[in-house]
Amino acid sequence: MTRLYGASETSVGLESYMKIKRHDNPGSNNSTAGRQEVAPKPTLDDQVLDRALRPSNFDEYVGQDKIKENLKILIGAAKKRKEPIEHLLLHGPSGLGKTTLAYIIAKELGANLKITSGTALEKAGDVGSILTGLSDGDILFIDEVHRLNKAVEEVIYPAMENFKLDIVIGKGNSAKTLQIDLPRFTLIAATTKISMLSSPFRSRFGANLRLDFYNQGDIERIVNRSAKLLSIDTDKEAVSIISQASRFTPRVANRLLKRVRDYSQMTDEETSISALAAKKALAMLEIDDRGLEKTDREIMHAIADKFAGGPVGLKSIAASISEEEGTIEDVYEPYLLRIGLIARTPKGRVITAQGLKHLGIKNTLL
Repeated sequence: MTRLYGASETSVGLESYMKIKRHDNPGSNNSTAGRQEVAPKPTLDDQVLDRALRPSNFDEYVGQDKIKENLKILIGAAKKRKEPIEHLLLHGPSGLGKTTLAYIIAKELGANLKITSGTALEKAGDVGSILTGLSDGDILFIDEVHRLNKAVEEVIYPAMENFKLDIVIGKGNSAKTLQIDLPRFTLIAATTKISMLSSPFRSRFGANLRLDFYNQGDIERIVNRSAKLLSIDTDKEAVSIISQASRFTPRVANRLLKRVRDYSQMTDEETSISALAAKKALAMLEIDDRGLEKTDREIMHAIADKFAGGPVGLKSIAASISEEEGTIEDVYEPYLLRIGLIARTPKGRVITAQGLKHLGIKNTLL
């Protein structure tokens, strides 16, 4: 699926949402037995709400300071030359703000943003129909670009380099090549697996920017900003608890904030979030104080208990907890490695002394 956004539509405000939330119930003036009846209020879908929480400019975008500085220079220089910016490759773990940066870049340039994904571009014709529909200065954002198949990737090469699209008409000896001129567009590609991109493809990007995990302070600023936009009162300790459990990832932080808000509203009948409510909500979600979920702990217990602390191969871990290898490797393992609870060796995965301490297991394995 491909989505097109104008320069003024790259972010969604909360005005319409808050109007709905503040809308008076038509029957609120009528009371029954001295009690006021309140009709259910419509709420926004989480996906729409996520877009509403998305920063709309570099000042609102928290963290990734070096990347923001580089992008400001690229955008400023391109504006002075009155040219589109060079093609950009954004890579790093999911949930760190790659798509948000694409929205901000488009808004800063006053350009239209067309969004698609690597899985949506199945054949060369799909790429051709999108590229020919662009205008000069437009930005094409391809998410999960590592999922492009080889044939589609090779069609994009000349489009990126020479702004030309090569089309083969016919088959065999009667085949002819037709070359179509394309508008001068900018490709912004995002991936969580840069190693899966071919070298010729990577070399065609003018800038290669890697997003890293956020620190505790930045995550707390993001949670405070999101809480303010959602009109949620939070105490300082609650913000700290949510931030510590966010796996240093803004997307996770916003998700946990909304879930804690839901818990608080259902138990306290108010929109404020206390530290106690945050702890109880995370406990209900089976998320501990370091952001580990049930599957994270199952992986660590498997290494420690079933395989005597390791080393053990990924296939064995996956089989022991009934989880897919790819899910463990892409979703759970990076965070466990980053905070030092497990380690990867040439012989396989091992649990560290910190990992054993976190599980409450006496360190007799290492």
